[in-house]
Amino acid sequence: MRVFMGGPRFKRVLLKLSGEALRGEGGGGARTFDPAIVAATTAELKEIRDLGVELAVVVGGGNVIRGMSAAEMGIDRTTGDYMGMLATLINCMALQDSLERQGVTTRLMTALSVDEVAEPYIRRRGIRHLEKNRVVLLAAGTGNPYFTTDTAAALRAMELKADAVLKATRVDGVYDADPLKDPNARRFKRLTYMDVIKRDLRVMDTTAVSLCMDNKIPILVFKMTESGSMRRAILGEDVGTVIGELPDSE
Repeated sequence: MRVFMGGPRFKRVLLKLSGEALRGEGGGGARTFDPAIVAATTAELKEIRDLGVELAVVVGGGNVIRGMSAAEMGIDRTTGDYMGMLATLINCMALQDSLERQGVTTRLMTALSVDEVAEPYIRRRGIRHLEKNRVVLLAAGTGNPYFTTDTAAALRAMELKADAVLKATRVDGVYDADPLKDPNARRFKRLTYMDVIKRDLRVMDTTAVSLCMDNKIPILVFKMTESGSMRRAILGEDVGTVIGELPDSE
């Protein structure tokens, strides 16, 4: 994979960021955010925006609550999923505040109606915001229970005509085993969509991978906590794991 000498490989990307990433490695207990991680994350987003890349972000809510974990506590699964959607709104508000303190114009759009803090997600309006170089933060998943934020990321990437989905994880790509537990785990540089599905690699849920496959949207999996990794991936450097086919190098 060669670096694009003329600039970024993509014009428009959708970043899928986990909620747990905002809490950090040692952020257990009642601490929902690590301010240093939020600031570092938004500094990376600003850098990408400043390259001229149009950027949309879907963030999970796992640092606050997940629908599945709520169900394990005896809460109805549908109710738990809506709680998780509201958790993503909290995370998007934290990112929005940090981005705007760094001088980045943002728009927070939500699949649930919360008019006091966010505008409703409307596809054409979202595209217009991106065209105006605003970072678009997408909250509340698809707005429906039983669908993950991975699926929301794939769906929004399709709707907003993103060139790629960037999946930020705790490790530097997709492995054949958990590298945090297995020192012999092997990292893949490239995979097909069917490789991910058939081998149950679980980098994203099957619905999300299938949506990307059907619409030929490549997925780049990289380590968010590694400084500059997202910028390097967008510039075409050999970072993380590529799922699907990227545009040819120039």
